[in-house]
Amino acid sequence: MKQKIKKINQLLVKHYGIPKRSKKLPNPVDMLIGTILSQNTNDKNSYQAFKNLKSKFSSWEDVAKQPPSKIENVIRVAGLGKQKSRAIKKVLNGLIKNNGGITLKGIKKLSDEEILTELTKFGGVGIKTASCVLLFSLDRNVCPVDTHVHRVLNRIGVVQTKSPDKTFQKINGNIPDGIAHPFHTNLIRLGREICKPSKPNCTVCPLLKICEYDEKNLEQVGSVKKNDFMLLDNIN
Repeated sequence: MKQKIKKINQLLVKHYGIPKRSKKLPNPVDMLIGTILSQNTNDKNSYQAFKNLKSKFSSWEDVAKQPPSKIENVIRVAGLGKQKSRAIKKVLNGLIKNNGGITLKGIKKLSDEEILTELTKFGGVGIKTASCVLLFSLDRNVCPVDTHVHRVLNRIGVVQTKSPDKTFQKINGNIPDGIAHPFHTNLIRLGREICKPSKPNCTVCPLLKICEYDEKNLEQVGSVKKNDFMLLDNIN
C-alpha cells in the first residue's frame, strides 16, 4: 500500500503541483472550529463563517458565552447552523471544563493516537475533524479522510472500505514520510474536479492508468472547473 500511495502522490503532484500552505501553523482551536464549519458545505462559505465568528466576537471565550441561536446567525452562510452552533458550543465548553480554558497547547507533546483519543472526547469532534488538527495545526504526517478522499482511494483500489473512518484506519501508518499534506489536499481537488460521485471525468484523470475502478467514464464530460481554494490552508 505504501508504494501505491507514493505513486499516487507523485502523479497528483505532477498534475496539480505542491499545494500552498502558510508557514505559520494555525492554532489547534481555530482548526477545530474551522473544520466543524467545513462540514457539508463548500470551503468559501465555511471560510466566510469562520471570518464572521472572528470579527463578531472578541475571543473563543466570548463565543462560548453566547446562546447557540446567536452563533447560528453569525455562521448561517456555512449551512447547518443549528447543528454547527451546538457543536462549537460543546467543543468550547468542553475545553474550558477539561483544560481550564480554551486551549490545546498541551496536545503537542502527545502521540497521534493520543491526540485523536483526546480530541474525539468532545461532542461534535470525530476522527476527520481531529485528524485535520493533526495535519494542519501540528504538521503530523496524517491524512484526514473526507468523502472525497474516501471515494477516490476506493475507486483507485488502495482500499476497499465502507466509510471514511475505515479508510483512515487503513491508510494511516502507510503514508510515506512528509507527503500527507500534498497527498490529502490533491486527493480532495481530484475528488471535487474530476473523480466526482457521478460521471467522473476519467479521460483527464492523472491516475487513469493505475485506477482499478470498473465503471470508468471514458466519455469527455467537458472542461474541468478548478476548485483549488482550501479552507484549512487558509485558517490563521
